[in-house]
Amino acid sequence: MLFAFIVVAGFWAGLQNSLAGGGSFITLPVLMFSGMSPLAANITSSVALFPGQVSSGFAGRKLVSGTGNLSFRGLFIVSIAGAIVGALLLLNTPSSVFTALVPWLVLFATAVFAWGSFRRKPAPSPTADIAGSSALLGARTAAFTQFVIAIYGGYFGGGIGFLMLAALTLAGLPMRNAGATKNALAGVMNASAVAMLVTSPQVHWAQAVALGAGAIAGGLCGSWALHRVNDKLLRTVIVAIGVALTVGLFLKPL
Repeated sequence: MLFAFIVVAGFWAGLQNSLAGGGSFITLPVLMFSGMSPLAANITSSVALFPGQVSSGFAGRKLVSGTGNLSFRGLFIVSIAGAIVGALLLLNTPSSVFTALVPWLVLFATAVFAWGSFRRKPAPSPTADIAGSSALLGARTAAFTQFVIAIYGGYFGGGIGFLMLAALTLAGLPMRNAGATKNALAGVMNASAVAMLVTSPQVHWAQAVALGAGAIAGGLCGSWALHRVNDKLLRTVIVAIGVALTVGLFLKPL
């Protein structure tokens, strides 16, 4: 019964990660409920959600894009570098400081994403390319922002999808492209982190396999929805998820 619950939690997390982010806020409480310490739950969740992130990134690969003068290859490189730094921090420092920051990071990301989605003026030309002439972040700023997000992703990762969506939309990417690019970069970040965490004795493999199976199915469903859901509705749902997560985290921190 417990493992069936873990599979369902994995599906929910994979679906939520594919559409917006915040899937670890589902998996961490479930894994801790199964008897793990917060650190073990964090590491097990990172390892388990990786297959779902790969499936989501692969399914949405046609919409993946760079931002302005920053190519996807550049985003790829800074994501790997940042995730490695974050994983090293996770293996060598306590997670209490980052855990305390999570509600504020999700609040900030949700606010920035909502502003970028509904308040920012659209591109002045209808022929503007995918790079987005309305970009508010230049290439260097976008690269640095992605590097910092990747450090956080390798260390803890909760709410990372909101942070990347906020950054990528402010860098000028349309919502659907930002969502697909976010999924691909999340897979890149987690690959770097998982390569360092997979040998940790904190990984509970039985739970990780059950969680990962659900996450793959949820990630594929989320990628399908990302191509078909109305753009404005998708933005509204993502903001609503962010608000709900923020309120929940402030009322009952992890």
